[in-house]
Amino acid sequence: MGVVVLVRHGRTAANADGVLAGWTPGVRLDGRGEEQAERVGLRLAPTPLAAVVSSPLERCRQTAEAILAAQQGSAADHTEDDLGECRYGAWTGRPLKDLAREPLWREVQERPSTVRFPDHAHFEAESITQMAERAVRAVTRWDEQVVARHGPGAVWAAVSHGDVIKALLSWCLGSPLDAFQRIVVDPGSVSIVRLAPRQPFVLRVNDTGGDPVDLTALSAALAAEAPGGGAADAAVGGGAGSDAAVGGGAGTD
Repeated sequence: MGVVVLVRHGRTAANADGVLAGWTPGVRLDGRGEEQAERVGLRLAPTPLAAVVSSPLERCRQTAEAILAAQQGSAADHTEDDLGECRYGAWTGRPLKDLAREPLWREVQERPSTVRFPDHAHFEAESITQMAERAVRAVTRWDEQVVARHGPGAVWAAVSHGDVIKALLSWCLGSPLDAFQRIVVDPGSVSIVRLAPRQPFVLRVNDTGGDPVDLTALSAALAAEAPGGGAADAAVGGGAGSDAAVGGGAGTD
């Protein structure tokens, strides 16, 4: 069981202008986004990351590079297509204010599990359910690989996109996909989950602060826990935090 730091890429001009970038090539971080990526890297610097796994899109690669730079080359660098943005098809590149006038918009808001985006000649289309399923497969697969190589309690980062991370958090919370729009994941934010054998634990969501994210105590406690111990279960009553306990109620710093 590893600890996964879910990082949304920093802001882009498309984000600032209210445009759905999707898989449009060449969408890079703006000045604010570069600052956010650098800040995330510095915040995560106290935690040795076993790996940084990123969506292949430029804005995520830039954010991953900032995290890797702060790790001073100690983390393995990987790219994973299944952490890429949702494939919005004909919605790609269009202003959100225009999309909000289409009937499909209400479905995306209220019944996203039923939505498949319209086809387009140049941009692939998929359903939100397909996006969620591939993201979950990718994170669980990479977590297994990281733990197999580095041991229980290994910490790694997955750099992805807003809707993808919202879908992952929804899965970790055991929440229906139709409720995933209730989760907010801002540019440059950090969310943290732990994939325990019986169920995931959500340790942090949409953290955009400036404090260091030091997971070394939690990582060490998980590494020292005997197989089959309490780390697979929630700490009834909330636990005492990561300095003293490794159950699901443990804190993250």
